[in-house]
This record gives sequence, structure tokens and C-alpha cells, in this order.
Amino acid sequence: MSNFEQQLEKFRTRDGFIAALDQSGGSTPKALGLYGVTEDAWSNEEEMFDAVHQMRTRIITCPAFNGDRILAAILFENTMDREIEGQPTADYLWNVKQVVPILKVDKGLAEEENGVQLMKPMPELDALLEKAKSKGIFGTKMRSVIKQANAEGIKANVAQQFEIGKRIVAAGLVPIIEPEVDIHCPHKAEAEALLHDELISNLNELDDGQLVMLKLTLPEHENLYADCISHPNILKVVALSGGYSREEANERLARNNGMVASFSRALSEGLTAQQSDSEFEAMMDRSIESIFQASKT
Repeated sequence: MSNFEQQLEKFRTRDGFIAALDQSGGSTPKALGLYGVTEDAWSNEEEMFDAVHQMRTRIITCPAFNGDRILAAILFENTMDREIEGQPTADYLWNVKQVVPILKVDKGLAEEENGVQLMKPMPELDALLEKAKSKGIFGTKMRSVIKQANAEGIKANVAQQFEIGKRIVAAGLVPIIEPEVDIHCPHKAEAEALLHDELISNLNELDDGQLVMLKLTLPEHENLYADCISHPNILKVVALSGGYSREEANERLARNNGMVASFSRALSEGLTAQQSDSEFEAMMDRSIESIFQASKT
């Protein structure tokens, strides 16, 4: 089997979760700050990306981080273009760790309109998808945000996600469609009900064999997305932590059968640059195990 076929098989048959290691330029200083590396540690953007690559390299090379419990890792483009222990990052993830590499492709969020933030235009998407495919990337991830229970806005948000998702499928990759409902949305359950209906409507319009994944906020009503999980065009439905603590995210996830985690902040919570390697690995192992168990329900 090709790497892509092996990776598809892993998603279909193995327990595990997705590690989200894709903080981009805007969120990198905050991620580094939580890790104990303050902004005086770099003087320009390149040095900042060097610092965050050191953090990600430490996470990825940690013995606890491997394909036994982790299905995939989402990378920022800058991380994909770098190396870990002499191999391109995507190759290292798959060849050494048996972790499927996924690439964040969106260019950030547009201003809020009709209670949602759509994705900014992606004029270089086709070239990026071609590059990703050449580097052994399996799939992509792109995020937009829902802030209000606005039917018109949510419909536009999901339509944009699926329109771009179909282009990604056509390029031979599996897209993660991520219309995040802000956990502070004042009518979160109502927004999620509207989102659910739009997701099902768009999934039903896909052709046979057009596979996508969904990355969704942990819902107020348990198992709201059960029919998405069982839909023939779905490879996986994964959950974002969205600002919840790891403990609360795990508790919510465990109540939603068939959803698996795709956590970022909740995965790296408690990790610091100042920890010894043994302390760092022990924290990583506990974090990974708790998220793995919550993802198995």
C-alpha cells in the first residue's frame, strides 16, 4: 500500500487522537508564553519561528509522542518546511513516529459578519496543496468561527468550508472542515443545532468517495453529531478544545461517543521549556494518555 493508503487505514481502524501543533504567526507568541518562553527571547519573526520549532520538535521527538495513541498531527506551513532530526517534518512524523501529517492551509479569519468569521481568501491554495502533496502530507485543516446563532451566517460559513473542501479532495488530500463555535457564544446550543443541520445538508451533497473530516466544538447536547460520525463521506469527526481546560475538554469529549480529540492548548497544557526531559516526558505521557482515553468512548 502507498503511504496515503496506509494512513487512511490507520484513521479507519485505530484508536487515537489528533495532536494540533499548528499555531500560526498570530497565536505563536501566546503558545510560547504558556510554554515559558517570553517575547524577549526573539527579536524578529524568524527567531520566533525558530523558538516555536524548538518547542514542537521537543514535543514530537518525546518518546511519549508516537503512533500508538496519536493518529495524526496538524502542522503550520513553516513547520512542514523545516526538518526534525535531519528529515522533513512530515517524513519524520510518519517514518519514525507512525503519526499522519496534516497541514493547516487557511490564512486566518475575516472580520465578523452575520455573527461569523469566514476564512480570508486563499489565492495560493492550489500551489500550497501541490507542495503539501509532494511533501507527503495526508490532509489539511482550515478554521472559521461561529460567534452567534445566526442562521444566514452559519449557512455561509459551512458553504465556504465545503466549497474549499471539495477543491482539497480534488487535489488528492483529505480536508478537515472546522467551523468552530466559540465556547462563549451566548446561544451556543442553538448555534450548534443550526450548524448540525448545515453540516448534514452539505455532507449529503458530496459524491461517493469524497471523504472529509469535521473538527467541531464540543457540543452542549451530547452526541449531537452522531449522524455526522456515521455518514459515509466522513472519515473522522474530531473535537477541538476551544479554550476549555484539558480536564473539562476530556470530560465533555468522553460523553460524545465516536468523537476523538484534536486538541492544541489542552494537549500542551503544563509543558514548559524549563522542565527537565524526564519531567517533560512524564507530563506529555499523562496528557496524551488522558486525551487518548477520552477519545476511546
